[in-house]
Amino acid sequence: MGLAAAGLATGITACAEESTQAAGKPKRYEQDAWLEAPEAHHRVFIDSDTGDGGMWAMRYAGNILNAHGEAYGGSDADYAMIVCFRRMATPFGWGDDIWRKYSVMFDRILKYPDPATGEPFVYNPMNRNDRNDLPRLGNSIDSVVDRGVRFAVCNAATRGISGLIARAADGSADEIYEEIAASIVPNARLVPAGVLTATRAQEYGYGLLSAGGYLP
Repeated sequence: MGLAAAGLATGITACAEESTQAAGKPKRYEQDAWLEAPEAHHRVFIDSDTGDGGMWAMRYAGNILNAHGEAYGGSDADYAMIVCFRRMATPFGWGDDIWRKYSVMFDRILKYPDPATGEPFVYNPMNRNDRNDLPRLGNSIDSVVDRGVRFAVCNAATRGISGLIARAADGSADEIYEEIAASIVPNARLVPAGVLTATRAQEYGYGLLSAGGYLP
């Protein structure tokens, strides 16, 4: 093989290798930068899409951190943990004021009435420390936030449910959406779609845990 041919072959091989490497590395987006957790030793994304699943997602978060401390002598700071509320679990990412005002209207979507009364909750049940009768046990929003847990709240579902509330209340879907978006729980962010963020989190090294629960 002549020098020119050898050089061409080498160039083609190098380009092919670069192309293969580029194809194997997910593209990064500024919107996903919050998923970076350089100091975390472990990364977990807990996905929930039903009322019961949302409850169990909180319990799983607590269980993982507890077991890590008890069995491995680790600390909560070792973990980057995200709980995702999407689809029917989405309202768990909203504040008490929204629940007081609209829960009767979105309860048919959430399908998770208060087991103590059989009626829709008039507050976000994730916000109470005195409801150990719920599957999440003692894992409330505040308690897991204190341990470093973050929340991803599905924006697509938030917009969709805002429209349903607007039709039931004869209101403006955009205004209701803005009201909900301003009241999300601490340490949470609205993400474009919960399913999208679940896949992007895996590109950042998060293990995916599903807390699907059941449909009552």
